[in-house]
Amino acid sequence: MGYLSLAIVYGGIMLYQRPTIKVSNAKWYNYLLLAFVDVEANFLVVKAYQYTSMTSVMLLDCWAIPCVLVLTWVFLKTKYRLMKISGVVICIVGVVMVVFSDVHAGDRAGGSNPVKGDLLVLAGTTLSAACNVSEEFLVNNTDMIEVLAFLGIFGTIVTAVQISILERGVLKATHWSTETILLYLGLALALFLFYSLVAVLIQTNGATMFNLSLLTSDMWAVLIRTFGYHEKVDWLYFLAFATTAIGLIIYSMKEKDEEEQRKFLDEEDGESLRSSLIVAST
Repeated sequence: MGYLSLAIVYGGIMLYQRPTIKVSNAKWYNYLLLAFVDVEANFLVVKAYQYTSMTSVMLLDCWAIPCVLVLTWVFLKTKYRLMKISGVVICIVGVVMVVFSDVHAGDRAGGSNPVKGDLLVLAGTTLSAACNVSEEFLVNNTDMIEVLAFLGIFGTIVTAVQISILERGVLKATHWSTETILLYLGLALALFLFYSLVAVLIQTNGATMFNLSLLTSDMWAVLIRTFGYHEKVDWLYFLAFATTAIGLIIYSMKEKDEEEQRKFLDEEDGESLRSSLIVAST
């Protein structure tokens, strides 16, 4: 339902702005592939919870970060300096501390098939990294409304086909009470807001910053378990939260030479523009 909400809202906006559907700088199959990878990434990670512990999922979803670093470096030619790499390392250390806090508190459940679950997480996070990098390229080279609209349209189609093949029995066994419907609607709203904000964050700060920011979701989960379910949290959690926050701040800081290079380019562009105006006036 999250993809359907994206298709309805952003598809309607796209039709209003452009009555004739015409993909600007990307082919329709690019969006189909993006939606397919995104659906499978979500499916594999959710499926992993059936076989391994939440602690393992929290630890292994960090695998998306080195994947994003490599993919953006290879395909988007993004250069990472020492300060940004240091920020990434500090963020990962923070999440590892969260995992150790769960283990120390005895909150780790083994799962029915930990190896299978861990492999599913690794596969899902790898696909998620590829999806994030692809979305970064698309939102920076096409219209963001278009990206979200087609992600919703093709995501709905892929999800419907996959549910009809793999989850038909589960769908039939679902008891569609008022509470269940409201929960699904709430999930659809949450996913709609999530994908909308993700597109903005990826466009402004890149896929790497997005995946680093996602690390804090593991910590918010611990916080909800503490205050929502009154579960005991180990003291390492608070230290881990501060560590990850510091890592995000360090990654977000612009290095001095990067700022000087940007100012130099701006001044150079200004000089070129003034020269062009002088030539045109004469």
